[in-house]
Amino acid sequence: MPNQRIHTDTAPKAIGPYSQAIKSGNLVFCSGQLGLDPKTGSLASGSVTDQAHQALKNLLAVLEAAGCKSENVAKTTVFLKNMSDFAKVNEVYGLYFKAPYPARATVEVAQLPLGALFEVEAIACM
Repeated sequence: MPNQRIHTDTAPKAIGPYSQAIKSGNLVFCSGQLGLDPKTGSLASGSVTDQAHQALKNLLAVLEAAGCKSENVAKTTVFLKNMSDFAKVNEVYGLYFKAPYPARATVEVAQLPLGALFEVEAIACM
């Protein structure tokens, strides 16, 4: 069975040559989501919490387009511009995922696209 491209207009368009998500068998691989407003293409305000909220809303929109919910997410990776934002991001993240929480890695990176402070990607099971 070939891979299926997942796309929704309720999440930002890809800013490069990639898909918002790909469904492969019973797995959905979601590309990284920044805190971009899907209507304007601009980052949420300069706050990491505002960007995290928007990025997670974008991720849920992509998951919904794939026929999934946050409960279907098995693994996420969170990318932070500054690891000192870890506690703030955990508070926001906990509003979008409930126990049993997905497995997760969180890493600090030197730079994110468009000067973002937060990015999240996910793998979900159908």
